[in-house]
Amino acid sequence: MVFRLIDRRFLAAFAVSGSMLALAGCQSGGGAFGIGAPKPSDPAAVAEAEGKILASELLAYCPGITLRDGTAFFNTYARGGDGDPSKLIYQAAITDTTRSCTRSEGTMTITVGAAGKIVTGPLGAPGNINMPIRVVVVRGTEVLYSQLHRHQVQVTNTVGATQFVFTVNNINIPTPTARDIQIFVGYDEGPAKK
Repeated sequence: MVFRLIDRRFLAAFAVSGSMLALAGCQSGGGAFGIGAPKPSDPAAVAEAEGKILASELLAYCPGITLRDGTAFFNTYARGGDGDPSKLIYQAAITDTTRSCTRSEGTMTITVGAAGKIVTGPLGAPGNINMPIRVVVVRGTEVLYSQLHRHQVQVTNTVGATQFVFTVNNINIPTPTARDIQIFVGYDEGPAKK
């Protein structure tokens, strides 16, 4: 009698465990017993296996933003005081970037945004600060867009940090046919390039 009770409990537990494993396999996407496995006729599975990019992926594609080494910070010193911390007027830093993309009739329109902060140095004072921020869009070595912007920020607090948001709208490039576009944002003291 005791053995029959144990056998029944064992069988019930075994049946519940088996059901749970089968359900977990179905939901994992791995396809337990072939359930849910990609079919060879599935275009997405075939494209992935062949390393191709689907049109739907390109429609969802928006190029990433990179900050090049040395372009996330910008220091301004009093005349003749370059590199001297006691002559620092202010230091600006880009701390975050974002972008959005839309498509229309063979054109991708990109909006680029950068956020950052300005901290005044020993020689800093309230006033307007002009920061040289360059946005570049490239495909390999081909420059699709390059513009140096003078972004003005009013600093009123010389004790804490002043935050800013920089935005460039309507950067138009040909709609990409591959995921080969890159956006660069950063400070640039050089001459404006077209």
